Amino acid sequence: MEPPPTSSSSSSSSSSSTSTSFSSLPFPLRRHRVPDDTVFYAIYPDLPISTSPSSALSSLRSLHLHLNNLLSPYLSSYLFHRDPFHLSLPDSSSPRCPLCSSPALSHLHGKTHFGDSIADEWFIVSLLFAASREVPSISVRVWDSDGEFLLIEAAFSLPRWLNPETSQNRVFIRRGKLHIVPKKLFPTNPPLESALEAIRSDEINTRAPDSVQAAINRRIAGYPEKARDNMHKVRVRVPTLVAQVLKVEPCLISLAVEGFYDRDVDSMKHAARMERFLRKDGGEIEMVRISVTMSRAMYGQLVQQNFQSPRCYPMPSRDEGPLAYAETELGMKITCGFEMMYQERRRAGGEGKDSAWEVFKQSLESSGCFDGLLPGSKEYQRIMEDALQYYRSTTLFSRTREILNAPIHRIDEILSMPYSATDFEGSELPPNDDDSWLYSGEDELNSAIQERQKEMEDYEAEKKHRKNLNQKVKDGGSSSLSNDFNLGNIAETMQAFVQKISSYEGAEVPGNRNSEAVELDADQFFKAMESVLGEVSHERTASDAELEGHTSSSDMDFDDSEEEEGDFAEEHIDKEAEDTFMQSYTDALTKELSTTSLKRSFIRAQQSNDSEGQSTAAEDMDEELTPVDVDVNLVKSFLDSFSSQEGLPGPASNLLGLMGVKVPPDSKNK
Repeated sequence: MEPPPTSSSSSSSSSSSTSTSFSSLPFPLRRHRVPDDTVFYAIYPDLPISTSPSSALSSLRSLHLHLNNLLSPYLSSYLFHRDPFHLSLPDSSSPRCPLCSSPALSHLHGKTHFGDSIADEWFIVSLLFAASREVPSISVRVWDSDGEFLLIEAAFSLPRWLNPETSQNRVFIRRGKLHIVPKKLFPTNPPLESALEAIRSDEINTRAPDSVQAAINRRIAGYPEKARDNMHKVRVRVPTLVAQVLKVEPCLISLAVEGFYDRDVDSMKHAARMERFLRKDGGEIEMVRISVTMSRAMYGQLVQQNFQSPRCYPMPSRDEGPLAYAETELGMKITCGFEMMYQERRRAGGEGKDSAWEVFKQSLESSGCFDGLLPGSKEYQRIMEDALQYYRSTTLFSRTREILNAPIHRIDEILSMPYSATDFEGSELPPNDDDSWLYSGEDELNSAIQERQKEMEDYEAEKKHRKNLNQKVKDGGSSSLSNDFNLGNIAETMQAFVQKISSYEGAEVPGNRNSEAVELDADQFFKAMESVLGEVSHERTASDAELEGHTSSSDMDFDDSEEEEGDFAEEHIDKEAEDTFMQSYTDALTKELSTTSLKRSFIRAQQSNDSEGQSTAAEDMDEELTPVDVDVNLVKSFLDSFSSQEGLPGPASNLLGLMGVKVPPDSKNK
């Protein structure tokens, strides 16, 4: 649409070319810049691909109604600092959602400008977690102007591959848990449709590590019920008009605090005149006492700022007491905030020079519309007027003006109804909430800083430890992983343990141990054994004697002279028979186990240096001829058993501890 032509033909042609450049601008007329402190959220229901558009729309409306009913108990008693939590259905006519840039997928979405109240953002996160627990068939995304702020909260617990560049379309909330689409599934950032399929699949593990879950749960612990602690009640003295507005629409206090806190020189001129909210009825300004509920952030913004009251505002004298003065001073700031907000919104809505217009004007300047023109010159003013007229003809201006004027129309509607100061008399006001939190925030801040510092120190220590391990493994293989831990020690110590000759007192572990000796009555022990097993045989094999040696304290010792007198030929026959039996037994056992996967579970000598235990086809053919690396399999089994204990006491750690081997804690899998 072109702006109206001016009186001269030259101006008309110039306006035509200018309007063409206006309409060709890529950004401001179609998309308003979102404030930095804004959180976005999108909810994707599990709908079959074959769902028709009409059925999908019906399901979305049902889900929208269900979620509003589910969350309304928490939202009704909560006062947001700026914008409230709000879910809506996207415009189906657009191929991509203008709010969350989602493709043509059925979803609900919303955004909330939380301003200086970070508690609002985490309250919304808790609502989304609660909704995902109650409705298991939805997947939720939430992000803000900084990106995936949930990952920022758990930064010290994230896998090392996850960073802002690789996290797009990977982070979701589902069934009350945080889910991250793994990199091995999608090496590059996945499309949203594919990521949702992975999240919904029961065969793909997308659940974030427990340390990440714990970091998020600590941040939202107690929410959404805990959100009530963020509210603050206080008594104030305000004009009757302000009291009537807050009585009907308590949520408008947020706009009043915003108008006061974000004031500038121009808006303070409205506070000096007080033309709307300090109207005199019968020559006297009526003041009433009311109780106002606001967020802690709002209360801090009002109390912590020094502000000189306008001359026309009735302030009490100091003689009336500090309580009356404090209530009136706080009420004065609220009243001035209402006045500045009301007048500024009415001016911006009438002139069309709101924040969206400022963005549009900046885009004109960056596109070169004013190149070579001095600000304030006739040509500069003419182009600016044409641009303003063009902006007023857009749907963006109509929407923005409607949003700006909505509070103004509501206030005018409230004040048009009958009211009086007597409506606020006789009611008992609740006491003021304790505001000691406002002055003890330093301790809370220091505690939060120390907690973050500890997380950083633990992260750096673990990073350094992991770096040292990698360096030592690179330099000396498995020679030493730490000062107290050596992989080779496990094999050597176990060999010494097996070869150690033991007595009836039990197995003797290597090294000097201060453990108490176990006393055992040998005679009583053998009598008890005979009573259970019957008479113990006194026959022994040669292998038994070799294992026990000459240190056996048993009563069944052989006489060496008897062994020397044995027949050599008979001994040779016995040995040959024993070898034949062992060979047959070994062959039968090998044949029995050949059909199982047991042989695959051992690491062979040529595989010991292969990190994944993989082999080529040629190696598989010769695997039966390749000996098993006993030491490597022994160490691997010990470490697997130790890792499965997850830090708890168990056979692996107990046995290694008795042998003097200290195994470091299992590092995190990142």
